[in-house]
Amino acid sequence: MPRTLAIGDVHGCSLALRALLAEIEPQPEDTLVLLGDYVDRGPDSCGVIETILGLREKCQLVTLMGNHEQMMLAAVHEPSEWRFWMQFGGKQTLASYGGSNADIPAEHWEFIRNLRPFFEQDERFFVHANYEPRVALDKQTDHFRYWLHVEQPPQPHISGKRAIVGHTAQRSGEVLVYENLICIDTFCHGGGWLTALDVATEEYWQVNRNGAPRWNGPRILPPA
Repeated sequence: MPRTLAIGDVHGCSLALRALLAEIEPQPEDTLVLLGDYVDRGPDSCGVIETILGLREKCQLVTLMGNHEQMMLAAVHEPSEWRFWMQFGGKQTLASYGGSNADIPAEHWEFIRNLRPFFEQDERFFVHANYEPRVALDKQTDHFRYWLHVEQPPQPHISGKRAIVGHTAQRSGEVLVYENLICIDTFCHGGGWLTALDVATEEYWQVNRNGAPRWNGPRILPPA
């Protein structure tokens, strides 16, 4: 049966991403949703994007925009944004390419420019950061989609669908589970884990930034 799998914030951890993909083994009929923040902080943003580009022929790939991709694009088009990006991981991203924007391949810029704001299914939706409960998904602002952290039990969205998000780093390394929302940013770049979730079965896999699995096989999410 086709699966829908989601992966949280990678942040330049290419070893972790490749190891996690080996664990979940996405098939051509599977939908794989990546929740954004592929770049910055970790050592190999270039390798992360190269790995993602290679997935396009292997599964049904959905790639969402994160706030770090937004920062990266803004820094290129608005010189005033450059220092802001450098403070939050831009230096590591440029280093992974060779040191300057000129070293970033056109294919990688095209990938970043074409990232999606959200993805919706019958029972759930996927977005990088958060949502405004009473606003339709296609009317949400960038502040909610890419920047607003989950700081309290969330209100349900008017669609009645459960949200799958990243962005709010769980420094404990544990997935944050609410009735209306699951957050799978488990702080890989900072010493936690990179998480993949089968959204139907609620099985999840985790590897550290060096690619070592946390367990032998998946676990099941705790109840909300």
